[in-house]
Amino acid sequence: MNHPRSARGAVPRHDDRRRSFPQVAPREAPDGRFAATWWGNAWVEALEDTALDPARLARGKAYAGRGHVDAITVTPGRVVAYVHGSRPRPYRTEIRMRTLGDDGWERFLDEATARPDHIAALLDKDVPHALEAVTGLLPAPGDLVPDCSCPDDGYPCKHAAALCYQAARLLDEDPFVLFLMRGRGEQELLAELTRRNAARSAAETTAAAPPMPTVPARAALDATTSGAWLPPLPPPLPLPDRPGRPAVFPPDPEAPDPLSLDLLASEAAVRAHTFLATGHDPVAALTPWQDAVRLAAAHPGSGLTASTRALYRDLAYALDRTPTDLARAVAAWRQGGAAGLAVLEEPWDPPAGPFDRARPALLAADFPAFRPWRNRLSTESLQLRLGRDGLWYGYESDGGREDWWPRGEPDTDPVGALTDLLGG
Repeated sequence: MNHPRSARGAVPRHDDRRRSFPQVAPREAPDGRFAATWWGNAWVEALEDTALDPARLARGKAYAGRGHVDAITVTPGRVVAYVHGSRPRPYRTEIRMRTLGDDGWERFLDEATARPDHIAALLDKDVPHALEAVTGLLPAPGDLVPDCSCPDDGYPCKHAAALCYQAARLLDEDPFVLFLMRGRGEQELLAELTRRNAARSAAETTAAAPPMPTVPARAALDATTSGAWLPPLPPPLPLPDRPGRPAVFPPDPEAPDPLSLDLLASEAAVRAHTFLATGHDPVAALTPWQDAVRLAAAHPGSGLTASTRALYRDLAYALDRTPTDLARAVAAWRQGGAAGLAVLEEPWDPPAGPFDRARPALLAADFPAFRPWRNRLSTESLQLRLGRDGLWYGYESDGGREDWWPRGEPDTDPVGALTDLLGG
């Protein structure tokens, strides 16, 4: 007679959302870097960009290099380990981070399954730049929240810094650790990628276009040389529903940044598709600066992730601007496109009419008196700019500083623009 196995003797169930890693052996790092991959280094950058004390970072790096970090446990939103310090008893140390919501994972899965090369890269323990750019998997400065049982109130303390440096080594070995940190286990993700990839392949097979009529090359050549009648060319291919996707560009120290290549190739495909569909290239009339701002504004991340910071830096350098100039211009572009960028950069003298009526309208709405200058009305920290398109654009600055940044939605009514600028 078979008896059910007791709970004590049951085979433990695999928990896909909890992984433990043995202590990482100390290793030499001649160049001073703990990570070998671009995503591992981006993780370290997020820590270093947030740290308030470089000296604690240096001690944390030394602790990690000497093997002071014990086994590491990773669960969604949390990395935990015991770290040995100057006292006999180790400290419980953790790094917390935000997990991705369902919408973020949908974007990741849609992007990954849209391209077979992305799935192949993930299976090969590689993370394509395009996937990170779409979903923001890697932490931005401020995303990593350290905590430690030690009495040091540094942000981070040296024990939390050591844990973060060692976690970068785990990410080097297996990027699915990063996905677990953001909320999804490896088997869960692989199963969903497999399901979606199969569905996509089935849809493509079902929707495959019928074979096009062809003309043998020899027949065409013979007809051309003999003057015989040549059959008409087949009709043009139908316009695809969406632009094509670029190939994967592997990182190479001697080549341009793969993210930049992917972005430019994607942009070229979108422009070609638009031109085929409409006969018009919407980018052709833009100046190099306007096009750089448009590219940066369209790119996910807003200059916060390691990859988009590099993009902002390179675009700004190529046009002899600063990343701050580009970030301000991106804010203006997102506010109003090319017209919004013109409002940022081109003061002008508006004719009498809407501009003259704006100040009384603002006073009647109990807003403080605004000082006029050309197309601008300003207080110490608020500003409205009238664009050549007849819209009012809101700007803000710290009091007493001429450091104006676009904010809010443009409006034909200055009171409406200012109300939106102030948050309702």
